[in-house]
Amino acid sequence: MRQYIVGGMTTAQILPLTDLSECCTLATGPLADDEAERYAALFKVLAEPVRLRLLSQLAAGGCGPVSVNELTQLMGLSQPTISHHLKKMTDAGLLERTREGRTVLHRVRPELFAELRTVLQIG
Repeated sequence: MRQYIVGGMTTAQILPLTDLSECCTLATGPLADDEAERYAALFKVLAEPVRLRLLSQLAAGGCGPVSVNELTQLMGLSQPTISHHLKKMTDAGLLERTREGRTVLHRVRPELFAELRTVLQIG
């Protein structure tokens, strides 16, 4: 029996693969060179444990705006560390950054994650 893992932010479930003909069908079809480079760059940004933890914190709060100070307190990391990782994720387009007075807020851009989810959808 073949299995694959479907995961959320906190738990993963192993589900049986019932139709093996769909196992290797990429949901969007073969990627063009430029698409593969773009997605590889996004996954590279996410391939960092602190960034995944930050993302899970933002998502746990409903993907609404969160300040750097709030994230610093929640994560137990220094402000420069949090700011560095948020900047990397914002530069990649994964987060949206807004300023309200002296406060900088970050919010998840769900449309980009929906796109990544589509690319990864196999079977």
